[in-house]
Amino acid sequence: MLPLSTEFALLGFLRRQSMHGYEIHQQLSDTTGLGLVWRLKQSQLYALLAKLEREGYVTTTVEYQDTRPPRKMFELTEAGRQAFLEWMERPVPQGRKLRLDFLAKFYFAQLEGPEVALRLIEGQRVVCRDWLRQQTEETDLLRQSRPYDWLVHKFRMGQIEAMLAWLDTCQEALAMAAT
Repeated sequence: MLPLSTEFALLGFLRRQSMHGYEIHQQLSDTTGLGLVWRLKQSQLYALLAKLEREGYVTTTVEYQDTRPPRKMFELTEAGRQAFLEWMERPVPQGRKLRLDFLAKFYFAQLEGPEVALRLIEGQRVVCRDWLRQQTEETDLLRQSRPYDWLVHKFRMGQIEAMLAWLDTCQEALAMAAT
């Protein structure tokens, strides 16, 4: 079974180094990063990490400490690394997933480098333009015959146009950060 976006994000935190669960939770809760977007209880985090281990995306080792109890260190497997990269580079398939899933993908894509983030933005633009084209085709047929449906589609078109404008802003922010 494929992991959920939250689980992929956990894999992203392990991409650079092995960590223990509390350390991952601290990074996930950091309000200068994904903490602005996501909230995850520590108990949920440990349940998701256990699931990722069962499914072969992470392995664990016990790290002994002198004066403190031993802690479980999580490390990405090759399958976990590959699954994370594929998830991170794939645009989100639905507009409602842009707020959580795309922002998580974009967070990690920026860490990978501006070229990865730009590819993600461009891929998402292509998907958004396709959504907009579909909405436009459906909307054109509704104006006279079903005014309420027409208004709903116009609302969705406005949302997609706002998403496209926001993706432009993401690209501009990357360009500014590079200078």
